[in-house]
Amino acid sequence: MACTLPFGVLLLTVLAAPSQSSRQGPASRLRYSRFLDSSNAVFLRWDFDLEAEIITFELQVQTAGWVGLGITDRYTTVGSDLVVGGVLPEGNVYFSDQHLVDEDTLEKDGSQDAELLGLTEDAVYTTMRFSRPFRSCDPHDQDITSDTMKVLAAYGLDDTPKLDRERTFIKSIFLLQIFHPDDLDVPENTIIHDLELTDFLIPEDDTTYACTFLPLPIVSQKHHIYKFEPKLMEHNQTMVHHILLYACGNASALPTGISDCYGADPAFSLCSQVVVGWAVGGTSYQFPDDVGISIGTPLDPQWVRLEIHYSNFHNLPGVYDSSGIRMYYSAQLRKHDMGVLQLGFLTFPIHFIPPGTESFLSYGLCKTEKFEEMNGGPVPDIQVFGYLLHTHLAGRALQAVQYRNGTQLRTICKDTSYDFNLQETRDLPHRVEIKPGDELLVECRYQTLDRDSLTFGGASTINEMCLIFLFYYPRNNISSCMGYPDIISVAHELGEEVSDSMEAVMAMNNVEWTPENIRTAEKACKEAQQMVIIKTIDETVENTTGQIPEIIPTPRGPCLESWGGKVEPQDQTPAGFKAAAPIPLSASGTASLSLLPLAALLFGQGAFSWLLATLQAAV
Repeated sequence: MACTLPFGVLLLTVLAAPSQSSRQGPASRLRYSRFLDSSNAVFLRWDFDLEAEIITFELQVQTAGWVGLGITDRYTTVGSDLVVGGVLPEGNVYFSDQHLVDEDTLEKDGSQDAELLGLTEDAVYTTMRFSRPFRSCDPHDQDITSDTMKVLAAYGLDDTPKLDRERTFIKSIFLLQIFHPDDLDVPENTIIHDLELTDFLIPEDDTTYACTFLPLPIVSQKHHIYKFEPKLMEHNQTMVHHILLYACGNASALPTGISDCYGADPAFSLCSQVVVGWAVGGTSYQFPDDVGISIGTPLDPQWVRLEIHYSNFHNLPGVYDSSGIRMYYSAQLRKHDMGVLQLGFLTFPIHFIPPGTESFLSYGLCKTEKFEEMNGGPVPDIQVFGYLLHTHLAGRALQAVQYRNGTQLRTICKDTSYDFNLQETRDLPHRVEIKPGDELLVECRYQTLDRDSLTFGGASTINEMCLIFLFYYPRNNISSCMGYPDIISVAHELGEEVSDSMEAVMAMNNVEWTPENIRTAEKACKEAQQMVIIKTIDETVENTTGQIPEIIPTPRGPCLESWGGKVEPQDQTPAGFKAAAPIPLSASGTASLSLLPLAALLFGQGAFSWLLATLQAAV
């Protein structure tokens, strides 16, 4: 039967269907963007479809040569995937899904799992847009996950793809942030309030924790804080490690001035319920549209403790700083009052990590069975919507796992590629419900191959922490729920005779840290009885005990089969590439993909010829 549609309309319908069914990903507007190099010559845009598990990238580079984008490993570029493309001088485009077999050599993948959506070149830029599945079935492709991703970008000055270290860039990016600020509401009559130190002279010490107590805005009725961002002095950014705001109970007697948070005056460590937090690599964060931090009611805190951690490793003298947190708030109220729950390993020297180890696991247990008693009333089920992960320089991975009635429910959040230089508040793809009585376990993995002495838990950047902050609603009075192992039993397992915790900590320096002793220490810390410390906003503290449950790894989801098939020898132009037919230059001198050559590129020349003949016969 003859087709009644015009030829061009039918062709567009047939060609569009495969892309829309699975691979095209988000619409043309890509919400996220980042420069990948210091000179701002390599610019990346991206977006994703969480349900379809498709991500779309657009790489724009100041070059007339080839460009490439992929995902790499933390330690080596060998094995990295790299999608490569460009426009030849006569206007042909080339595009291929490849991987690095060594630091310099690219090799085509047997399965082509990147779909070309656009490839242009003008007088300044080469721009390549493509989509790919989060997880393909090709072992040469790195998975796109909710971890920190090491994004690899490279380019050349001509159309011969070969990596040059001067034109190769690797940047840590969290690709799957759920909410973009442009997607969120901005309330009317927003008020901005800064909480900051003023002209603080940074000591010449390696590490300083500076604390002061500041009043929250005085308002006559309830308001919600809906966004916060760091307020940093540009020349001091490398010195500011993190900034935290802690809510103070209204009965607290607070000191004045600025002092060491954890020094001689214990009053400067009062207030332990985190309100917001920022750390190295983070940016602003806006809460989802239905949650905010309540201020202005009798139940809300009136004062906060501002804590700024400075790392002055070069011991520079005479450096003044006025960093802090900028808050945005409004009388336009949201549905829920939010809080922050701090989990992990209690930060003090019972936390130890042996030197010279590829991997060492530490655990912090939280048992919520006492939450209602300590809250002074019922604790509704809490809904977790975001999180912030925090270790220091030896940290490599963190995760928080939830258990109910002795059974593992889910992994709440994790990052198996944690980067100290990218610590930001992240959204959960789905809100997680925690009920009173649930157990929450934090696991942190460290690597200390570059260290020849023990690393202890502590405030300094060269010490370690193991913390996860959960952002949730509705708010309650619990500020933290942290754990640590019976260090005396750990010392006994390592053959050390000790009678108290201090002796046990000191005895760790006597251990010869062989691989066998490292594994013994890790096992002993995990199997020892755990002390759990729960604290409220009013500094009430309760202890309980527990055991570390096993963590069942979450299975990986199914992979998506390639639509490109294997690259056949006759398709290689130049070697390793599938090339489109010649494309005429537009009037502007820009090479662009027309619909027909794109069909040949996506479906192969043989299938394209059959499709074209079928359509011509139909009309």
